[in-house]
Amino acid sequence: MESDVQTILAGEIRPASRLIRRVEDGDLSVRPLLRALYRHGGRAQIVGLTGSPGVGKSTLTDQLIAAWRAEGKRVAILAVDPTSPFTGGAILGDRIRMSRHFTDGNVFIRSMATRGHLGGLARATGEAVQVLDAAGWEVILIETVGVGQAEVEIIHLAETVVLAVAPGEGDDVQAAKAGIMEIAHVFAVNKAKREGAERTAQMIEEMLNFRDESAADYWRPPVVKTEALDGRGIRKLIEAIDGRRRFLETHPKAAAEARRLRARQMLTETLKSLAADRFIGAREGDEAFRKILDDIAGRREDPYTAAEKLLSG
Repeated sequence: MESDVQTILAGEIRPASRLIRRVEDGDLSVRPLLRALYRHGGRAQIVGLTGSPGVGKSTLTDQLIAAWRAEGKRVAILAVDPTSPFTGGAILGDRIRMSRHFTDGNVFIRSMATRGHLGGLARATGEAVQVLDAAGWEVILIETVGVGQAEVEIIHLAETVVLAVAPGEGDDVQAAKAGIMEIAHVFAVNKAKREGAERTAQMIEEMLNFRDESAADYWRPPVVKTEALDGRGIRKLIEAIDGRRRFLETHPKAAAEARRLRARQMLTETLKSLAADRFIGAREGDEAFRKILDDIAGRREDPYTAAEKLLSG
């Protein structure tokens, strides 16, 4: 195990990629490796990119990679995709848009399947971020699957969440009420050459005007117009993302609260995983456990009472 830890800490891509694959496959034997790597993280700039399908997230990602690489940064991309109904793996979707970076040794691109996990992320995304962070990747961008207003889990992983919107996406009232609008640290109005882009940006600014800005550590999300096809506005988008990091560096109370939020989510997901392994995985062949399942299936027992019995027992 120690050799695996050292090779990953040295920034070698293949052992890190193999470890992420094992995490995705639910290999419980990797936990000692994850424990050893966790304390070496905390340095990467973790950016989430979310938004509705078709808004241009993958093309934006391609341009962001190019901009960060021009600054000499090592960039890792975790692109979360729907699950193939045939193989159970990720449907690669628009990954071809990033093909110009495939031969760059300082760019790591991995598609991850949701495998039924909700919230726009794959179940193993958090652990993959931990591995890449410990491996020394300077920027880790998580591109979510793009499922709409419920796609808010990204705020628990990323220090900066970029919400990409496009002109003409639904009516203004719906956009203003959407829960996903509340998690954005930066708004990117993509496809800015389209008619209505200026109006969309103005609508977002007006929505932000209704927020309470009196708190000393309030961050007002900037609104940036981009055209991912030709790279227009990408530099301003990078500046907005970097601005969020500088804000956290100069506002320790806000930074601590954000870290605490992410830590709480990590602990919650870990507890869920451990509980599932302990109370379900280890008892699959047990006759008493099969009786519990039969009782639930036959409506003789409800799952809440059964779960409480398992936990108390």
